[in-house]
Amino acid sequence: MSDASNSLAVSLFSEILSNEQLIRNRLGRVLPKGMEISHFSVLNHLARIADERSPAQLAKNFNVTRGAMTNTLAKLEWAGYVHIRPDWDDARRKKVAISPAGRAARDAALAAITPLISEAVAELGDAKVRATLPVLRELRQKLTPEG
Repeated sequence: MSDASNSLAVSLFSEILSNEQLIRNRLGRVLPKGMEISHFSVLNHLARIADERSPAQLAKNFNVTRGAMTNTLAKLEWAGYVHIRPDWDDARRKKVAISPAGRAARDAALAAITPLISEAVAELGDAKVRATLPVLRELRQKLTPEG
């Protein structure tokens, strides 16, 4: 890569990392008390797929270690937001599903963050956001580990 390409790559990743930090900070302030971004992310995923997943599948989906996912799931289970049961086909494994309380918590979190993210998108404009999404998706796909 040329020096100009390297500089462009560094600028792109610097902007993405800065945005990620700012977004996490703002979202963390408006999420319901006690809810972390990782909790919301797992609840939102389970609500969207409307099916059970194993902790290992969730860890892979979120590109975190199984230990990190186990910790998040333990907190969500303690709060009553997920149900964790043995896998009937293989008792060594577990299955995770969102509970009604988890769905309600996810909906409350979504209601809290929607004004913040909608305002940001409105200020940028729909056209800019639509133009940016394909690039970000492709970058995510290129960075996602095979496996």
